[in-house]
Amino acid sequence: MNLWTVGLSHRTAPVELREKFALDSRALLEACRRLGSMPGVHEGLLVSTCNRVEVMALLEDGREGKDALLSFLLAEGSGCAPLDEKHFYALHGRDSIRHLFRVAASLDSMVVGEPQILGQLKAAYAVARESGSLHGPLDLMVTKAFRIAKRVRSETGIGQSAVSISFAAVELARRIFGSLKGKHVLILGAGKMSELAARHLHRAGAENIYVTNRTHERAVELASIFRGQSFPHEDLPKRLAEMDIVITSSGASQHIITRELMRSVMDTRRHRPAFLIDIAVPRNVEPSVHQLDQVFLYDIDDLQKVVEENVKGRAAKADEAEEIVRHEVERMLHRLKGREAAPAIVELQEQLERIRSAEIGRVRRRLGTLTPEQAEAIDALTRGIVNKIAHGPISELRKHAADPEGAEIVEILRRAFRIDGAEPTDDGEAAGELPAEAVAAERGQRP
Repeated sequence: MNLWTVGLSHRTAPVELREKFALDSRALLEACRRLGSMPGVHEGLLVSTCNRVEVMALLEDGREGKDALLSFLLAEGSGCAPLDEKHFYALHGRDSIRHLFRVAASLDSMVVGEPQILGQLKAAYAVARESGSLHGPLDLMVTKAFRIAKRVRSETGIGQSAVSISFAAVELARRIFGSLKGKHVLILGAGKMSELAARHLHRAGAENIYVTNRTHERAVELASIFRGQSFPHEDLPKRLAEMDIVITSSGASQHIITRELMRSVMDTRRHRPAFLIDIAVPRNVEPSVHQLDQVFLYDIDDLQKVVEENVKGRAAKADEAEEIVRHEVERMLHRLKGREAAPAIVELQEQLERIRSAEIGRVRRRLGTLTPEQAEAIDALTRGIVNKIAHGPISELRKHAADPEGAEIVEILRRAFRIDGAEPTDDGEAAGELPAEAVAAERGQRP
């Protein structure tokens, strides 16, 4: 199996190099077509994300995989060769399959367990299928990788715990409210961290998003992302009581939400829980606010502690996931080896059938005209003999196809049964029959 993966990722190359090789969807489709049309390339897959650009290809025997695919990648990257080849990795055979499975299961991601890579890999698969560069054994491997990723997530729960500040905020909100459906979310300020947290909250079911900011135009722009609403910054005191979740990321140098303001808010809310996430530095919320009943306040340090705890938890789950991948790699290798043995089995069956047909033809010329019953009896008899002869070799071939010596067993069978594409001759020699002179000599007779 001449399977190669060549690429660069966040583990081997800085972003300024990775971005030179990044391909958008249209460029990816054309690149896949070029890959599929390369001499010696049987199948190919291209993956391009912010953290990795790599090509995986099944090549014809004898082709120099690493150099050909590296040249292809360099050409797709506008010829921007790196100063050092250490930025690239090249994996062959078993290592290439293992890499594919680990990538799909998010074990090779910058954040282990993140779900985005599986969607990106599925998108790359769809493009490769559309281009015609994916259609056989490599297609089988990629679809298997999707199932492994699903199994890893369901059996290990590796993606359940938050490992980013924004996602940690969502996890804490869920602990407090249970379902976020119907909750009102206020974004105070227009920082990137607040936007990311709001995106996660919105996906988790928070439907009503409000934004306020000192620059009102920016508030309007951010609210439109979530199909939300904006209001003037000076309306904050009277609108705060409507909000179940508040995310603050303002650049103000003093507290915007004070203890006294929050006390009056909670009186209006009749002590329904309020969840405040203060990501600002300096902090926008007076720390003593957390002393109020039913007010849950978390700052960036609190969220970081949640992230650190969850990172440790994911590391343990990653070990479980690695064991699943290891087992699935062996299963895939066994299946692929079985596929490689299939042509040899077919050739053996065809060779034996040629020999059988030639022998029946030679005997029928001697016997003359046969009745249909006689012809059927001879056909059944010879076919049964051939099947019994073939059963042992074929069983052994299937049994040992995935073993290291599988290729050697195939070669031995080819030699033993003279599987070389030659048609048997009518004199019986191609079928292994001794010449008449040799038979007579063996019996001690004169020819």
